[in-house]
Amino acid sequence: MGVDLGSKQLELLHELAPTTSVIALLLNPTNAETARTQSRDVPAAGRRLGLNLHVLNASDESHFDPAFAKMKELDVGGLVIGADTFLNARSEQLAALAVRHALPSISPYQEFARAGGLMSYGASINGASRLAGTYTGRILRGEKPADLPIARPTVFEFVINAKSAKALGLVVAPTLLSRADEVIE
Repeated sequence: MGVDLGSKQLELLHELAPTTSVIALLLNPTNAETARTQSRDVPAAGRRLGLNLHVLNASDESHFDPAFAKMKELDVGGLVIGADTFLNARSEQLAALAVRHALPSISPYQEFARAGGLMSYGASINGASRLAGTYTGRILRGEKPADLPIARPTVFEFVINAKSAKALGLVVAPTLLSRADEVIE
């Protein structure tokens, strides 16, 4: 589901940092289908918002520093981190890099905002785990997987790290704060 939320994440980032016109999208190219979808949808949303969006890739930790150096070279003013397990597992490292480079940033995973990143918006991992447990239970009770309906997440969580916003010199509008599920002070 995080794949489909990249456009919304870009909108939220633009709302919090409206003067930013150059944005980077960081993707893991080894997650081919996800990267293909995000590299198509997020730039389209960027064009609708009048933003210049650059797609950068990282499939190994050694790719992070060059990617952030490229962002500096491109005068990037914001970062959308793509939906990907590899990138999520490195939320702390990516949050630290975004802070060090003074980049407003958003990820689909709460772990990112809790690690010091500016924002996260995505499906609830706890909700997805409960749904997986429900499906597992139904299968263990004898239902055939092919007969089960396709279920998509219904709970999406928006987290703002107000401390990071302050460090970046950003003022979070009350309208944005009111939509957040959690504000980290």
